[in-house]
Amino acid sequence: MAASSKAVLTLGIVAAGAIAQFNAVTAAGAVASAGGNAVGFANTAGETGQRVPVTAMGTAIAIAGAAIAAGAAVEVGSAGKVVTKSAGIAVGRALTAAAANGDQIEVLVIPN
Repeated sequence: MAASSKAVLTLGIVAAGAIAQFNAVTAAGAVASAGGNAVGFANTAGETGQRVPVTAMGTAIAIAGAAIAAGAAVEVGSAGKVVTKSAGIAVGRALTAAAANGDQIEVLVIPN
C-alpha cells in the first residue's frame, strides 16, 4: 500500500541547499544530519533559495534508510532518510513498515 500523510502544520522553509522530496529538514533549511534534529519532512524537492513546504506537525511521508517496523521510533540516518532510533534524536514514529532502504513510509512527526 502506498504511503499517505495528513499534515496539521506545514511550514515554508527556505532551502539552504538541495533538498530531496521527503527528506528530513532542519529549521535552517538544510537536510538534517544523522542522529540530529529535524523540524519536519519536505513535501517537495527544492534547490537553494527556494521555499519548500515542510510538514512539521501531523503525519508525513519519509524515506527509509533501512528496514523499519511499524510503531518504531525513528531518527535521521544518512542523506535525510529515517532509520530505527538508536542513539539519535527521535524525529518521528513509523506508522507503516519499511522493508528496505528507499521505501516510503508514513511517520507521525515528533516536534523537537
